[in-house]
Parts: sequence; structure tokens; C-alpha cells
Amino acid sequence: MKTNMILAAGLVFSWITSVAQPLEHAEWTRNATLYEVNTRQATPEGTFNAFQSHLPRLKEMGVDILWFMPIQPIGVLHRKGMLGSYYSISDYTAINPEFGSEYDFEMLVMAAHALEMKVIIDWVPNHTAWDHHWMTEHPEYFWRDAQGIISNGRNDHDQPTDWTDVAELDYSNDGLQQAMREEMAWWVHRFQLDGFRCDMAGGVPFDFWAETNRQLRDLKPDLLLLAESNFPGMHRSGFDMTYGWEFHHVLNKVAGKGESVAALDSYLAKQRKEFPEDAYLMMFIDNHDENSWNGTVQKRLGANAQAAFALCVAWEKSMPLIYNGQEVSLNKSLRFFERDTIDWNGSPQTDFYSRMMDLKHQHPALANGQYGGEQIPITTQNDRVYAFSRSKGDNTVVFMANFDGAEQKIHYSGAPAGTYTNAITGKKIRWSAKGKKVLPANSFYFLTR
Repeated sequence: MKTNMILAAGLVFSWITSVAQPLEHAEWTRNATLYEVNTRQATPEGTFNAFQSHLPRLKEMGVDILWFMPIQPIGVLHRKGMLGSYYSISDYTAINPEFGSEYDFEMLVMAAHALEMKVIIDWVPNHTAWDHHWMTEHPEYFWRDAQGIISNGRNDHDQPTDWTDVAELDYSNDGLQQAMREEMAWWVHRFQLDGFRCDMAGGVPFDFWAETNRQLRDLKPDLLLLAESNFPGMHRSGFDMTYGWEFHHVLNKVAGKGESVAALDSYLAKQRKEFPEDAYLMMFIDNHDENSWNGTVQKRLGANAQAAFALCVAWEKSMPLIYNGQEVSLNKSLRFFERDTIDWNGSPQTDFYSRMMDLKHQHPALANGQYGGEQIPITTQNDRVYAFSRSKGDNTVVFMANFDGAEQKIHYSGAPAGTYTNAITGKKIRWSAKGKKVLPANSFYFLTR
């Protein structure tokens, strides 16, 4: 049963946590930024060739890594909507003809590499489409319920999921494990990929990941491996990075619903206690799940959207993510199973995101994971204003945000005194160790020296 598999994985998790060595991340990842590409919705054509024209502007904006949502063929049997879910895959080693050909994707990867951008793709190991060729060739690869029937799986509450377009895989089968590793390796060989974002990574046993990630790094040592998981133990199975899901939910509450900034300090304490020193955490204000199912950035964060993203850039251990369209104020929830092209004529925010990416690139204090500076609190005596500093060597940054809809007058203390540059205005500003400040509504400081 799936439940038993997860319990067994927990035992492996304990073993991995105790014996794994800290991960030295590839040098190119250490101050990198990430951009998620929804190929179907990114252009009117919905193709690799059409998206390739976006590469120069993304490079100029400061994007380092392109993460493509699943690009393999989508199953037809039990398909949802007209076009189906990207995450219902019928063949792991093929290209969805909706997007183009193998050659088209190869040219896209080569063009990105020529601009010194890296490319990772979504990998969906937890389940397949019902008409995946394994269904007839290797039915033993699939998980079965108590009645012996191949199922779409069960969630943590032992209830059937609503993912009716997919069939759950059974990782107690050694043949499946080996086949999955070979499929992943094919992409590294064929397209010289730079890594994977692994969907539902926490639903697959930790020991599978430990061996798979080891083998993948044997093929290409400098891969970036991102787990869609909030489990700290994923880092001990060879993943560079996990999702900052909990941070995201806390940020929505603080910046979007008016809760106290004390929740951010509580999360930071938990992060430091639970996550290993070498963890990268992907922080974001939007992604394909949030946009399609939980509403737009405007709906969730309103006037605090920029301050919230700036905090994602400034946060300890963080690698920031931009979802396609975010740079033009994407103002609709994109349909998941149909064509729903992004309107690139929306309100431009490219200058803002370029500045944020430049900060990540230029300031060692903001480096990802263990390579950046420790987050030191600045006391504000205000439950709507959050502030801290980070330093690495002779580089220091100060972040301060007023998440309230009204101007706030604060008394602060604990700031590193000095002359800084305001990263947004470019002006010099003198900052004392303690003092008074007036912060406009929904505003933030990002100061560097």
C-alpha cells in the first residue's frame, strides 16, 4: 500500500539524515535565479520555437535557470479538459508534439546555453497517464489498491485523490526504479540538461532518490536537482533545493492578510532548526500551482507584491523564482487543461525584477544556501514592519518592509550603521544603528554596501 511505502520511506529518511555528507552545490548555482516556463501558455503558438524569441529579454532581465514544466506527451485516456494536464505523461522519453519536435527542443536548449542560461525540466515520477506504454508492457510497475486494481493513488487521509487522469507507480518494484533512472539519464545525455525539478518528490521513497541522484551526478556532476517538497530530509537524498512552501504560506498571511510579521521570525527559527546548513530553498510569490488554483499575485498579495518578492530575494538560503508573466503583472489564473495564453501587454515590471536579479548576482551576502550571509534581525517594535541585515565579508545588505496599508513610524535598533545605496532609487543613504524611520504604506528598503 502507498501508506506503508511512505512509512518505510520515513525510516530511510532517518538513515539518510544521519549519514549523508553536506552537499557542495555546483558553482553556477550559488547566486542563480530561476524562471518557470509554461510552454503551452507562454506564447500564442505554444511552441519551443516561439518561446526561443524570449530568451534574450530573459537573459537581460537576469534569469539564470529556465525550468520548463513537463514537455512530454500527455495521455488521452481519462484526459482532463481538451489538452490535458502536463503531469499526465504517456511517454517519458518523447516530446509533446503540441510544443514541437526533439530538434526544436534541442535548438532551444542550445540557444539558452549560448546565452549562458541553464535548462532544467519537470520530472513526474509519482504517476503516469493511463495510456503510458508501461501500462501494457510492465503492469507490475503500477500500485494497486486492496482489491488489486491499479489506482490513481490515495492521499495522506487514505482517500482517493481527484487525479483521475493518472495511475500511481509502485516503487517497491526494482524494475520500475531502474527504468525511471534510465529515462532520466536519457534526457541528460540527449539534451545536455542541467537538472530536474522533481514533481511530488515526497511521494517517492527517499532511498530511490539517494541512489538516483547519485547516479545522475555521476553522469553530470554539476546538475541542479530541485524537489517539489517541503521535507528537510530531501536534501540528504541528494537534492540541492526544496520548495519554500511554508514560507510562501506565511508570506501570504503577513503580506496579504495583515498578520503580524512575528510569523516570519517563527518560520525562520523553524527553518534553521529543521533544514540542513547546505539547503537551498526556492522562494516565490507565484508558480503554476498557485496561479492556476489559488489565485493571482494581485489577489493574494495586492499592493505588497513587490515587497514580498524582494523578501524572497533577501531571505536566508533563498533562490528566488519568477513565474512566466509575473514580469508583466500576470492578472489571471491560467487554465490548466486548455490553451490560455499570457498577455504580454500587461503592466511591465521588468525593471523591478531586473534590479532584484542584479542584487542576487552582485552581493555575496545574498548568495544561495550556505554561501550567503546569516539573517540578523533588526528590531522595529512594529508588527507590520519586518527588517534584518545580512553580511558576507565586506558586503552588507539591509532589508526593511512595511507590509501595512498605512504609513508606519518606527523606532528601530540593531542595524549595521553605515552609508548604503538604495537598490531601487540608486541614491546614497546614511543608516544609523538605531533611530526613527517613517515608511510609506506597502513599501520596502533594500540597501547595499
